[in-house]
Amino acid sequence: MKTRSFFNKDGTKSVLSTLISILIGLIAGALIILIVGLVDDKLGLKEAWKGIRLIFFGLFSKGQQAGRLVFGFNSTNIGDMLFRAVPIIMTGLSVSLAYKTGLFNIGASGQYLAGTTAALFIALKMNTAVVAPWIVWILAFFGGMLAGAFWGAIPGMLKAFLNINEVLACIMTNWLAANIVTWVFEGSGLQCTEGTKTQVIWKTSHNGVATAKMGLDKLFPESQQVDGGIIVVILIAILIYILLTKTTLGFELKACGANRHSARYAGIKDKRSIVLSMAIAGALAGAGAALYYLSGSTEFHWQTYLSLPGEGFTGIAVALLGACNPIANIFTGMFLSTLDVAGSKLSFFTEYNEYITDVIIAVIVYLSAFSLLIKTWLTKKFKKSDDGFRKIPDVAYTSKSGQGDKLPNAAAAGKEGNA
Repeated sequence: MKTRSFFNKDGTKSVLSTLISILIGLIAGALIILIVGLVDDKLGLKEAWKGIRLIFFGLFSKGQQAGRLVFGFNSTNIGDMLFRAVPIIMTGLSVSLAYKTGLFNIGASGQYLAGTTAALFIALKMNTAVVAPWIVWILAFFGGMLAGAFWGAIPGMLKAFLNINEVLACIMTNWLAANIVTWVFEGSGLQCTEGTKTQVIWKTSHNGVATAKMGLDKLFPESQQVDGGIIVVILIAILIYILLTKTTLGFELKACGANRHSARYAGIKDKRSIVLSMAIAGALAGAGAALYYLSGSTEFHWQTYLSLPGEGFTGIAVALLGACNPIANIFTGMFLSTLDVAGSKLSFFTEYNEYITDVIIAVIVYLSAFSLLIKTWLTKKFKKSDDGFRKIPDVAYTSKSGQGDKLPNAAAAGKEGNA
């Protein structure tokens, strides 16, 4: 019996294919920076070298001294990275869960908006002089989840009962959400009236409702944004992993996604499973929005009908890079958030445009779509390393009388019986 080496295991190849995609994307970004630097007279090789280092190590940039970049532990950058990672990890979990159950949830943006609306209305409309702020926070968080679940269940029901493709249904619900949110907030009375701000909703810190820091402000004291949202996200990701891999419900959802008709034949309620999958996916996206806007440090621009929130689409990138594994989504979300921070440092310390990081992310995501090809290449690469390893049966040997060669006991016994 052949034994597989560590590098030929499916999980290992998935991780390696993701790392290869990331590495190629970073190298491609570095080449773009180098080419632009050499072509543009305002930049030059010196600025290009700065840009390349910021793309790879921007999270640890501490500023400039005498025109030279200084790197080291930067609690502001790391804290802000963790905060920015919260919504995209959650939308990544939303896309991943739907994909694991045979569905493609491209409606995370609409579900994110539904969660935003419910969470902000509950947080800002409830009187914190009567109800404790922490109770309001909990109600707002679960309200955002329920709103996202409801909005996700709509394409789920269309798929289950009318067999309408969930991608088309999600696109429809995305733009419905964008316009409904605009209409709802326009007459809500929640608009921020400070200075010249328009079409902006109050931060939840306006009435004392904000996510607890959970000690992270001590680890990253210079970050004004970091809070306990990232801890909540990690716990949710672990719960989703357990749901999909260790529970009967998770098995039923995945079985229905693998083959709806076979699942029905096996006694699984396929329609219920489809609706439930999309509802849970929507709840995750709504929870991401709630955690982001209940932080107390972010404002919501309610006039969204011109564009959809980017977190929903970035979540697709997070899911693809993490091979739709809930635990892996934590790390891929943090990685893309790191690139976001690096992009802001790139535009601050050099003459480059921060949107170069978007090109890098695009290349990485494009390559992640070819992860199957990369895994196939890795399979061929590591197959040879397994060919020489065979497991020898653990049996005793006995020797033939008067001869130096040996036969297993079973074979010797057989020969004696024949004699």
